[in-house]
Amino acid sequence: MSARPVFDELIHAPNRLQVCAMLAPVDALEFGAVRDSLGVSDSVLSKHVRVLTEAGYVSVAKVPHASRTRTWLTLTDAGRTALDGHLAELRRIAGMAGGVADRPTAAARPAGSGTGRARPGPPG
Repeated sequence: MSARPVFDELIHAPNRLQVCAMLAPVDALEFGAVRDSLGVSDSVLSKHVRVLTEAGYVSVAKVPHASRTRTWLTLTDAGRTALDGHLAELRRIAGMAGGVADRPTAAARPAGSGTGRARPGPPG
């Protein structure tokens, strides 16, 4: 069963989308591994994780390890559902660009179809 296409503005931010995509195929990832993969600072990742956590999409677990505490990130069931729906919507949108999605309705007009507005030509 495929996910219902739903654009999720919260997930769509590039770093948050990447975090969710990285967490989707695994049980959990360590904060530092996600940070290093994204190439962002601790504070930048923390802000994105906070947004995802407040939405219920990601859970955070702090686990003592030797003399440090390691932070683990997990995509929740709600996060998986939201990511699946968002990716389905992105595929639907991309399909429209490739002519694969629904054909344009009578209300839609192809570019340059006499709308009365001048369209800029290619640079020249």
